[in-house]
Amino acid sequence: MNAQTHVGIGAAVRRLPRLLRLLQLIVLLPLAACSSPWQGPSTDHFDGQRFFNPGPPKTSSVAGYLWLRLTTAQGEWPDAVPLPTMPPPPARRDNGRASVTWLGHATLLIQVAGLNILTDPVWSERASPLSWAGPRRVTPPALPFEALPPIDLVLISHDHYDHLDLNTLRRLDARDKPRVLAPLGHRALIATAMPDSQVSEHDWGEQVAVHPRLQVHVEAMKHGSGRSPFDQMHRLWAAYVLQADGLKIHFVGDSGYGDGSLFADTARRHPDIDLSILPIGAYEPASFMADSHMAPDEAVALMKQLRARRAMAHHFESFQLAFEAYDAPRRALAAALAAAGVAPDRFRALRTGESWVIEPQPGTPR
Repeated sequence: MNAQTHVGIGAAVRRLPRLLRLLQLIVLLPLAACSSPWQGPSTDHFDGQRFFNPGPPKTSSVAGYLWLRLTTAQGEWPDAVPLPTMPPPPARRDNGRASVTWLGHATLLIQVAGLNILTDPVWSERASPLSWAGPRRVTPPALPFEALPPIDLVLISHDHYDHLDLNTLRRLDARDKPRVLAPLGHRALIATAMPDSQVSEHDWGEQVAVHPRLQVHVEAMKHGSGRSPFDQMHRLWAAYVLQADGLKIHFVGDSGYGDGSLFADTARRHPDIDLSILPIGAYEPASFMADSHMAPDEAVALMKQLRARRAMAHHFESFQLAFEAYDAPRRALAAALAAAGVAPDRFRALRTGESWVIEPQPGTPR
């Protein structure tokens, strides 16, 4: 087991008296016990039974995380944050540009080539297997579910509850029947919520022709998986590069940075990334969280490693999953950009519901 259960089991102990927390853990242990490991040949990130990150093994553990939850004070978070007033995104965008709207946490609406693409959609109140306990939203989704434009494609980065929300996927299946791309091992789980949608699962390095104008590349990120103690590392985790209308958009759902070597192939294969969407939250304490979550200064280092023209922050200000204060990621990002000599308008931390329109570089063929 590893730190990745923090949103599967560990994060569900938040805000409960300690005796009730222990009782809750007993309730949660049997969940997802029926999960079966992925079957396939061994690779540099799969040992025949479980997936892993190439490089040094993780040093964190579920027990260590639960102990932190029970004994360590967390930074201050408000109980609720009202949504800022933002213009709604268009129904579609098909003018050679891309529009990226941050709907909250890791949920983004990417509109390009006439397609509406949703990443890690979560509209549930809690990032938890339970409706009555677990990390609760501080900031609501930027749009009510009913106000979402029709969704053509869903990208799932991994199976943690703050990224894979079966209740939201059921609603998407009933309304839009979108195509779904996910890493290896996810199809059976997602199909329980989306029986009428086309769900496919992919390994790092694969390329998927989703549409004549859209290619999706499945890329590495440094993370983990598991929705209970019984399915740890049974499913792969992945980032994506979307290539459409002369634009390249890189989405990293959740990842540590390490020494950056895991991203070397992405930098080599995709030298002209127009926008890299990078997580900047849930990074404290670094001694524990660095295995799977990058701090804002590491996100800036990754932007520079990828030579991305622009970057956009996500994975903060929605659910309290770690120990930094609510406003710490935004402040730390500003400090990291100043220290690295990167202009603030190149790496933006949008407000919930805000959109960013991205244009191709001049002379880029479409």
